[in-house]
Amino acid sequence: MKKTLFVLFALSCACAPKSTNEENELAKISDPEVMQYAVIGKTLYESYCGNCHQNDGRGLGKLIPPLREADYFKKSIHRSVWIMRHGQKGEIIVNGQIYDQPMPANTSLKPLELAQITTYLYNIWGMNEGVITSSEIEKYLREKPENY
Repeated sequence: MKKTLFVLFALSCACAPKSTNEENELAKISDPEVMQYAVIGKTLYESYCGNCHQNDGRGLGKLIPPLREADYFKKSIHRSVWIMRHGQKGEIIVNGQIYDQPMPANTSLKPLELAQITTYLYNIWGMNEGVITSSEIEKYLREKPENY
């Protein structure tokens, strides 16, 4: 009987839902305005970006670059917003790795939606950029970034 109970307990622990880093990352945000943007941004990111870059931001091996802890991503919010809207073609180097898979444009995303995704991404995984507003996004979209 004790052995059966132990096995059932062990199975229940193994099958219990695990807390993910993504959930914990959102919980670290203390600014209510950032949180409001980030919660919606997380849902949008998972719908539009997570399939390729993965919900945890780690990318797909040597095919799709990571966003999480990625030097290329951290270097320029302007460039990231531009790429989300207009896509990316050609080689890029992320954390020393060459990637050459085209990223499609997301022309249907509105500036507010891009602001929510960007606020989410730039306030998790150890970053703390605060709210990135739709007016900032509109400014970024008016001019191609230098380092694109």
